[in-house]
Amino acid sequence: IQMVENAQESKAPTQRFLEAFERRYAVAIIGFIALFIAIPPLFGVPFTANFYRAMVLMTVASPCALVISTPASFISAIAAGARNGVLFKGGAHLELFADIKAMTFDKTGTLTIGKPQVTDLIPLGVETNTSALLGLVASVESHSEHPLARAVVRYAQAHGVNMAEVTGFRAVVGRGVEAQVDGQTITIGSAKLFTPPPPSEVQQHVSMLESAGKTVMLIQQADRFIGLIALADQLRPESKAVIASLKQQGVLTVMLTGDNERVANAIGKEVGIDRIHADLLPSDKAQIIEQLQREVGSVAMIGDGVNDAPALAVANIGIAMGVAGSDVALESADIVLMGDRLPLIDYAFQLSRKARRVVWQNITFSLAVIGVLVVSVFAINLPLPSGVFGHEGSAVIVVLNGLFALLILPEIARRRRERTLA
Repeated sequence: IQMVENAQESKAPTQRFLEAFERRYAVAIIGFIALFIAIPPLFGVPFTANFYRAMVLMTVASPCALVISTPASFISAIAAGARNGVLFKGGAHLELFADIKAMTFDKTGTLTIGKPQVTDLIPLGVETNTSALLGLVASVESHSEHPLARAVVRYAQAHGVNMAEVTGFRAVVGRGVEAQVDGQTITIGSAKLFTPPPPSEVQQHVSMLESAGKTVMLIQQADRFIGLIALADQLRPESKAVIASLKQQGVLTVMLTGDNERVANAIGKEVGIDRIHADLLPSDKAQIIEQLQREVGSVAMIGDGVNDAPALAVANIGIAMGVAGSDVALESADIVLMGDRLPLIDYAFQLSRKARRVVWQNITFSLAVIGVLVVSVFAINLPLPSGVFGHEGSAVIVVLNGLFALLILPEIARRRRERTLA
């Protein structure tokens, strides 16, 4: 409900411009009409006929259709998006989305399904028991909201592993986690988390797993590496088609991920991403978006996690996956995909461009009608009923144009497709 209220209050740039223009235009018209009433009678024009013409002129020159053309179209587009699973948090975001030059994607939970599975659990040292190792990792990760942590906990529960009490849990943003288990400090994360870095034999294990497209987390007890755990995520089946469609429309595609470079390159190349940035902290993602804004212009970011929130806020348009997304990502985003369906990005982009076209159709039509009616007042002495009909009729036409083009006709087409598939 709050999102809907915000959407109604958030006005598109074109709408804000027209409202400012309308105020100045209305004052100018009233001033002109006042002069038109007063001056011609001074030169012998009958007052009654001149006053009647002034009233007709004031009626036909009013900018009602011009002002209503933008909100009517954008409200129709927002309603159409909501019916199809895309929530725009206002007309401003709907209009700005049409100007996007680059689309940046988070990897986990966006391009991929976001439900990684544990593939390898490797103890380091003969004294380390696999079951005990899994229990330690799951105990610590049970306090984290990261998709990888949830995957580890699910894996441990499926294998009936008991979890221990954890104290002093601490998350190192973009790197890993740390906690106390039975008086021992357990640290879990990527190789960059650890100082000094892992020994060469451990790094060899990591390199081998990462070459297979897996995400690897090292497990350290006190100052000793006791194991590593690898996970893999599945690519969303629709990712390739969405990326291809955006590229065909001239949009630069970029992937931003905190995962390692090997995994990122494997996923990025498979879906056809233009640029790939890996090993990123949340602040790094925001910095790259700022660089892209300076380079290409308007940039959109789509993500689902807490780590994506800074980038979503910095981007010109932030898009959150509504089902898988964290609360802070949903709050930071300007557009929410309610069903976690990646093709909705392409739909939203096309809808925003269509809405902008309809808005300018309406603006052009409204200005043309005003021009024709004003000329008719002087050329053919247009009567007041005809002026009222033309003026109010144009307002009705621009509303209906937005309604039919953006809401009713697409809805009819959608129902026909559903009946065909059924």
